Amino acid sequence: MKLRLVGFFCIINFVLFSQETKTHVSTFDINYFTGQKALHNDAILHLIDGRPDGFIASWNVKTFGYQDWEQRFNYPDYGLSFSYQNLNNEPLGKNFALYAHYNFYFFDRNLMLRIGQGLAYNTNPYDRETNFKNIAFGSALMSSTYVMLNYKKEQIFKNFGFQTGLALIHYSNANVKAPNTSVNSITLNVGLTYNLENENPEYISNLKKEKYTEPVKFNLALRSGINQSDVVGSAQYPFYIFSAYADKRVSHLSAFQFGTDVFFSNFLKELIEFQSIAFPELGVSGNEDFKRVGIFVGHELFINKMSLESQLGYYVYYPFDFEGRVYFRAGLKRYFGEKWFGAVTLKSHGAKAEAVEFGIGIRI
Repeated sequence: MKLRLVGFFCIINFVLFSQETKTHVSTFDINYFTGQKALHNDAILHLIDGRPDGFIASWNVKTFGYQDWEQRFNYPDYGLSFSYQNLNNEPLGKNFALYAHYNFYFFDRNLMLRIGQGLAYNTNPYDRETNFKNIAFGSALMSSTYVMLNYKKEQIFKNFGFQTGLALIHYSNANVKAPNTSVNSITLNVGLTYNLENENPEYISNLKKEKYTEPVKFNLALRSGINQSDVVGSAQYPFYIFSAYADKRVSHLSAFQFGTDVFFSNFLKELIEFQSIAFPELGVSGNEDFKRVGIFVGHELFINKMSLESQLGYYVYYPFDFEGRVYFRAGLKRYFGEKWFGAVTLKSHGAKAEAVEFGIGIRI
């Protein structure tokens, strides 16, 4: 758990302090939201009654094109968000969350897409004796993601503006501790914006339109963390993943990947033994290998020194059946110089998370 805390605060640090803009024009916004919890798993039917509501308060730093990446992404904002959500269901309790986010703009900057990633604290997690109904949150500390799509109009009256739209808010501890069925809220929001400065600098538009590619690069990465099986009360174990892959950067923004993963997921040792004893009808002997090997294709979207990585994989060595052969990985990378990078990624099978991975690697 300490590793997860350090990792997500590193993301916040990367977003806020790796920028080298020459201006510090800031805005503040606060949004009230209300909506409905999505039924993504029949096991949480007893948890989706009650309409969640709350607020999201955000501080944003504007960009104006002093760096090329700012122009390529149409002058995005970056910043921090704090949210409070009352899930209006007694077993679920309330959630408080802190996020790092980016705002991306479309249609003459009237449409804003915000993507935020961070940590959440739940006031009433699962407890075998006192709160056995909360099978959504197995731990008080969780990861959280939110996506907001808003119509936005700044400085309608002096420094005050208005925004409204939709938001999806997701909470999960990624199987760090069972149970972990997670909760997704689909919400409507309405809010006010406030510009902390009266005037903005002019947007710079001097980007040269040129084709950009790189030779094929080879990557080695080591990922690790802790997780456990879905069996409540089972132990937490470390896992290790060794990845080797090639990538081809085809533009300033995009690279495509192809490679392989070797998984050493120690929680599977206990799960294999448990199923062989408790569920003989499953045909598990107890001697199955816990290791897996996968191949994957992926894409990397570069945003300054940060990048968004997504991969689709398939297990070619799969001696024990756990959640199916297809897996997904998505997350953030941060480059240090030309070769080294750190990463925080989520690995899942469909909508079911297996682990939050903390990784380091080299690109040569």
